[in-house]
Amino acid sequence: MWAAWYAFMQNDVLATGILSFVMHEVVYFGRSLPWIIIGRIPYFQQYKIQNQKVPTAQEQWKCAKLVLLSHFTVELPQIWLFHPMCLYFGLDTGVPFPSLLTMALQIAVFFVIEDAGHYWLHRALHWGPLYKNIHKIHHQYSAPFGLAAEYASPIEVMLLGIPTVGTPILWCAITGNLHILTMYTWIVLRLFQAIDAHSGYEFPWSLHHFLPVWAGAQHHDVHHEKFIGNYSSSFRWWDKLMDTEAGLEAQKRRRERRMVKEGKKVQ
Repeated sequence: MWAAWYAFMQNDVLATGILSFVMHEVVYFGRSLPWIIIGRIPYFQQYKIQNQKVPTAQEQWKCAKLVLLSHFTVELPQIWLFHPMCLYFGLDTGVPFPSLLTMALQIAVFFVIEDAGHYWLHRALHWGPLYKNIHKIHHQYSAPFGLAAEYASPIEVMLLGIPTVGTPILWCAITGNLHILTMYTWIVLRLFQAIDAHSGYEFPWSLHHFLPVWAGAQHHDVHHEKFIGNYSSSFRWWDKLMDTEAGLEAQKRRRERRMVKEGKKVQ
């Protein structure tokens, strides 16, 4: 079926472009839909992080329209350019597919590298002029929701897209070993991560309860509420290492460290 699609299109760039864009739209809005439904079910309000702020249908529709515009005007050209760039570096689009182990290892590396790039770019976007002129749009919603994951200015979409798309391209350039199926799986998982981080819901079964270094919705929700700190995308270690964690617990730890430090000075 995979080979048949490329044979039918008779143009690899066109085949990959259409497949990539359709996949992106289906996954983005398909993954956002459950969160919209959850927001209309009273039972789940107990898990809403900022339960006093529930997005209205009008807010979600406004958000969806801007996101769609961004997808067609900003992300579509990037998606179209991805294939020729990767082909230049040796991207494989044929069969057989890579093993699950190979895909898992490569995607794990992508998550770690993307998280580092996202942290520093996102932190830079909170610098005065950049925040005012670029990043402020994304912070229009102090209580985020799934659809708002890519609600941002075109410049921000391009900037924060660099670690997501640039990481596998760099991997392909260095190793010459990357299949487009691995790339698609990575993009799907990255979209899931971004949308879930903006969902606004914290469940007892949320991933970070089992994988403490995972950021998750609670980590990013505090970022939107406080407008500062918690800059990482997938993991918590950069915020911890750089002392940019946000929230009451982080403030308490800073106070305790300061008191210890001041106590040593007195002695």
